[in-house]
Amino acid sequence: MEQNPKKPYRILFVCLGNICRSPAAEGIMRQLVADAGQEQAVCLDSAGTYGGHAGELPDARMRAHAARRGYRLTHRSRPVTTDDFWAFDCIVGMDDMNVANLRRLAPDVETERKVVRMTDFSLRLSVDHVPDPYYSGSDGFEQVLDILEDACAGLLQHLLAPGGPLSRI
Repeated sequence: MEQNPKKPYRILFVCLGNICRSPAAEGIMRQLVADAGQEQAVCLDSAGTYGGHAGELPDARMRAHAARRGYRLTHRSRPVTTDDFWAFDCIVGMDDMNVANLRRLAPDVETERKVVRMTDFSLRLSVDHVPDPYYSGSDGFEQVLDILEDACAGLLQHLLAPGGPLSRI
């Protein structure tokens, strides 16, 4: 995760449809980055490995649960493209299926190395993936937000750590 000090560090969050988990991760990370005063140093986006929801706002249930925690999710769904592998410094998959699909889509070995799993940054929760809440009730959306808040905090900590991508900016 090498960083040019004059260019923002670009992170792409990815789930299946880009209507629940990845836009929530983007919104949470956007708030954490702003709170840390790093808005100019980080560029955030999200996408899905499935393009069937392209152009849609995040799922209304996810927007409602996120809003209760102070996050405003306004991203419009889009599919991952080959250009994303060149444009982003880090591509964060929500679960093993997303990570495997991203690695398969990567145009070469160098870009494949940009793919990481969201929960690898978890600080306090012992989870190995961010579950898809689409077919669950309120508890599922709340669980996803809990996991994402923890993992996004860990990701920001990683970025700001000595030797991390933002430590030189």
